[in-house]
Amino acid sequence: MPSITKSSAIEKTLRSLLTREGYRLNRTRVNGETGVDILATRGRRDVHIEVIGFKSSPPARSRDFMQSFFCAVSRIKDGASRCVIALPHRWKNGLPQRAKQYGTAWRRIGRAFPELEIWLVDIATHTYSKSRWNDWLSGDH
Repeated sequence: MPSITKSSAIEKTLRSLLTREGYRLNRTRVNGETGVDILATRGRRDVHIEVIGFKSSPPARSRDFMQSFFCAVSRIKDGASRCVIALPHRWKNGLPQRAKQYGTAWRRIGRAFPELEIWLVDIATHTYSKSRWNDWLSGDH
């Protein structure tokens, strides 16, 4: 059974990295509080970030991913120039298959929401990588 990675660990790591890069961040939300997980601002650009972890249950992972997608794109109404889904690095293994499975629908989502990105956060190496939504269709990750 795959081990879990809590969203709180991903958020903590990403907050640390973004602060080092000169972003101003919103405060960490308390349990039960609604709103964007991380609002990162540098200059006039706001990056709205939804953070999810890695659960041992594949159906739970799928549900979390779909929910984070809708939360991320809903931030457009708040003026987001970049809408990000931040995931544990281990999602890298399944994202190409997920993109391929949805195929045309995945591509159309990327076209409809050009501000949508997926960031993979590695808490072990304290790094992250950025990609556009439709980058996952190429399989070059």
